Amino acid sequence: IEKAKAQVRAKVEHPFRVIKRQFGYVKVRFRGLAKNTAQLVTLFALSNLWMARRHLLTTAGEVRL
Repeated sequence: IEKAKAQVRAKVEHPFRVIKRQFGYVKVRFRGLAKNTAQLVTLFALSNLWMARRHLLTTAGEVRL
């Protein structure tokens, strides 16, 4: 059961790792709830593209990384 929980947790935690390490978003400065929400939505969209980049590149016919 712990292995199943760890697999789910890994899928959920991976986008946070990408946002923190690849995009440098470690601390949140208070700018207002709307601005922080908009920035996080944008970062998670970029995170999805980052994690799907290999699939997207091979689908487009390119294989460079």
